[in-house]
Amino acid sequence: MKKLTLIMMMVLTAGAVMAQGLAFEPDGTTLEQASAKAKAENKLIFLDAFTTWCGPCKMMARTVFPQEQVGAAMNPKFVSVKIDMESPYGAPLAKKLQVTAYPTFIIFNADAQEIGRFMGGSSAEEFLKKVEEKSKDNASAALQARWKAGDRDPQFLFEYLRSLSATYKLQEAGEVAEAILDGKEDTFAADSTLRAIFMRNIQSPFAKSFVYTAKNPDVLAAYIGRNNVDAKIASVFTNYQRDVLVETEESVTLNQEAYDRFAALLKELNVEGGNQYLYGIQITLAEKQKNWKDYLKYIQAYLADPSLDAGDMQLARWARPFSSPTVDAQLKATYKTILLQRIEDIKAGKRQAQRQVGNMRLSRPTDELLQMIVNAFDGKMPNQQKKE
Repeated sequence: MKKLTLIMMMVLTAGAVMAQGLAFEPDGTTLEQASAKAKAENKLIFLDAFTTWCGPCKMMARTVFPQEQVGAAMNPKFVSVKIDMESPYGAPLAKKLQVTAYPTFIIFNADAQEIGRFMGGSSAEEFLKKVEEKSKDNASAALQARWKAGDRDPQFLFEYLRSLSATYKLQEAGEVAEAILDGKEDTFAADSTLRAIFMRNIQSPFAKSFVYTAKNPDVLAAYIGRNNVDAKIASVFTNYQRDVLVETEESVTLNQEAYDRFAALLKELNVEGGNQYLYGIQITLAEKQKNWKDYLKYIQAYLADPSLDAGDMQLARWARPFSSPTVDAQLKATYKTILLQRIEDIKAGKRQAQRQVGNMRLSRPTDELLQMIVNAFDGKMPNQQKKE
């Protein structure tokens, strides 16, 4: 009986080994290491670009990747790696690969040259269908070669832009969009196709079409409304803040030249509340460097600037690092005072609590949220707060 049991266990174990899901390389494997292995084994590379907070990323890891059919289809063809795009290695890689949404799945050849990509959670069947589709060379390399060689034929530019948009290469798509709109800065608004390209693809605040629009917003607003124009302008400025930081595996630093150029542009365009973007860069830099003294200093500078106004949800977001036990107690106490002052202002009628952010209805008014954060600073658990 014991022998039979042992044999059955061996059979079951062998079956478990054979019926495995997607086999990822060990944690910490770099794209360069995956490339070396792919060359040796004559395989492609599959990259799961994820973050620890991404819900669809967790769903794929929990329900799709472990499936036998996924492993059977992927393992013979791919060297597969998972990289946290907010890790010291992943953050600069995300910028290099232009990954801005999660999960993003990228197929490379063995030389780590991208073939295709797609995003988002899906069923196993849909995932495998997309992998097969994106594993075929879509001629993007040939299009890129024509672009780098200086080809600016209008038909080619539209074709290349469609290819880049389909693979979510936002930075390169922005550059091609600039080429399409070059010389049409004051006329593109009247053309629905060019308007769509501007709204969808222009990423740089230094693009000629963007500078013209920022100086003359009513031209584009006549076609799409001022709110949409203002939202586009704010989005470009906000997203550009990331480009002013230089991230490597070892450090995060400020590109001072880029920062000064950005500051000069904001001044040239006379952007109302433009300091929010400059303070935002400094706050983000200090947070990434875990320099909590500077982090608080720039928050205080933001709050003291008469041209700016930080909403309650912004205060709540800024509070997150102060929950760490590694943050100096005095710094935490100072930020707690800021929160208490905001709560008092709301109670006194000097400000109104927010009940909605954009299109999202909040489950509780923001003064209650801020009070919960204050209580958490004091070590009170949520259930204790409810009892009180």
